[in-house]
Amino acid sequence: MAAAADGLGSITLDTSQLNMAVTDPAAWATAMNNLGMVPVGLAGQQLVTDSICVRGFDPNLSMMSGITPLNPMLPGMGLVPQPPTAEVPVIKEIIHCKSCTLFPPNPNLPPPSTRDRPPGCKTVFVGGLPENATEEIIQEVFEQCGDITAIRKSKKNFCHIRFAEEFMVDKAIYLSGYRMRLGSSTDKKDSGRLHVDFAQARDDFYEWECKQRMLAREERHRRKMEEDRMRPPSPPAIMHYSEHEATLLAEKLKDDSKFPEATTVLLTWIERGEVNRRTANQFYSMVQLANSHVRRLMNEKATHEQEMEQAKETFKTALMGILTQFEQIVAVFNASTRQKAWDHFSKAQRKNIDIWRKHSEELRNAHSEQLMGIRREEEMEMSDDDSTGNPSNKRPRVDESALAAQAYALKEENDSLRWQLDAYRNEVELLKQEKGQLFRTEESLTKDQQLQFLRQTLQGMQQQLLKIQEELNNKKLELEQAREEHTHTQAMLKILQEQLKKNTKELAETNGHNEPQVNEINVMTVPLVNQDREKNSEKRSQPLKSEKEALLIGIISTFLHVHPFGANIEYLWSYMQQLDSRISANEIEMLLMRLPRMFKQEFTGVGATLEKRWKFCAFEGIKTT
Repeated sequence: MAAAADGLGSITLDTSQLNMAVTDPAAWATAMNNLGMVPVGLAGQQLVTDSICVRGFDPNLSMMSGITPLNPMLPGMGLVPQPPTAEVPVIKEIIHCKSCTLFPPNPNLPPPSTRDRPPGCKTVFVGGLPENATEEIIQEVFEQCGDITAIRKSKKNFCHIRFAEEFMVDKAIYLSGYRMRLGSSTDKKDSGRLHVDFAQARDDFYEWECKQRMLAREERHRRKMEEDRMRPPSPPAIMHYSEHEATLLAEKLKDDSKFPEATTVLLTWIERGEVNRRTANQFYSMVQLANSHVRRLMNEKATHEQEMEQAKETFKTALMGILTQFEQIVAVFNASTRQKAWDHFSKAQRKNIDIWRKHSEELRNAHSEQLMGIRREEEMEMSDDDSTGNPSNKRPRVDESALAAQAYALKEENDSLRWQLDAYRNEVELLKQEKGQLFRTEESLTKDQQLQFLRQTLQGMQQQLLKIQEELNNKKLELEQAREEHTHTQAMLKILQEQLKKNTKELAETNGHNEPQVNEINVMTVPLVNQDREKNSEKRSQPLKSEKEALLIGIISTFLHVHPFGANIEYLWSYMQQLDSRISANEIEMLLMRLPRMFKQEFTGVGATLEKRWKFCAFEGIKTT
């Protein structure tokens, strides 16, 4: 709808050719009331100009009487329409058909609204149809917009029309807002205001998707063809090695024109690993043939250098001629700038002469510097070549290049022979190494086993050292605790001794009169000693430090419970050593001493048979509590 409006907005009509002013409200009301009027010249009227829609529109409908057909080639009627201005409204005219008449909407009203156009839309929704409108009448009105493929009419005064092409929908949208009247009847059932809008149909969307996929396939094919065209051609396949192919390749290596192609084949065979003891002589002959081209290449280089020297000489002579001409031009400008001639030139001429003189001087200086640079290079080359200092002893440059080529060829042959000798030496060394490896494998295996065994022993010793360090730390802590207990008991003994001394002095003074008090003092000292013992026993009975100690206590308690008469520490240690070889008797004794409520020590025997035995007393403690 917007496209149609844009196109129609650019159409300018000559109002002098109209018999009836369409924009006049009075004339508009008269045309709407006189429904039966038949204008003159209704042979064919075009709904939308060809500049708006695509080619192929059938202009069967004509415009109102008095409006001449518009020529798109007239001034102001370009094929590409200009955007409509806000002041000029879109003008629509009355359209006459065989069985109905279409009256345009009021130009002062806003244009009818439409929904967003779906992709690939070929179907339109037509609402506001007269109740008596048939499919034939609808087809008669809308077939002038284009070929109709299907009409689906509803009983509720609307229908869907599907066109053959997408541009035909724009022509149908142009009829939105028109009032449709069947025949000359004024009945409400024979009139209605048309509302044409875009419709979303599955068939249209499917066809649009198919078209898009086809375009995508064509684009991919086009890109692939372009890539194939731009891709460099693949090199020709190289044949596999055989004696016949080797002889053919040797012939090609002798030919100067086929030498580059033959060298690529030879290089590929060598990289593939075709060289072995059986084919070494053939490959050596082919390499020798490749080396024979060195002298030819050096001769070609010498000829090219001679040509380059000749070209340098010609360039130098031409440059000197150009430089002399520049000198002449500068002399002309300098002569014209003298006062005799300078005063006769105008100001503009003097300015131009001065500019030309400066430009020619710059060019003259640049060419002179270039020529001086060439001369310096020649002097440096002459100083390098003139090693003896006698110009009479110089030989022609061509002879020197030939001698250099011969020397280079001899050097290359010497190098190739030396490389061949090195290759033979390497083969001999490889054979020696293969024989020596058979004897070295056994020695290397024994050495590897010894290294692995030493690594394992080192790891075991490291683990043992870590465990011994842990045991040392534990024993240091136990020693510190024992020292603290010893110092505490000594301090308590000193205090008790002082108290006893004081008590004895007081007893001596009183001479036995206060015996009850002495008994009270003794009674007081005994609980203090008992309290100290209890404290020491509590200090000794510390909580277990690790899971290992708990396991040891469990095993020892079960062992002593089985032996009701007790067991000495050596017997216990011999039994525990079967379970843990690293445990010591001192460690077991310290553990038992830390738990006096579970284990107690008793002396059994008389004289020489006296021994210390440990018993399990945890159940007795439970009974007493």
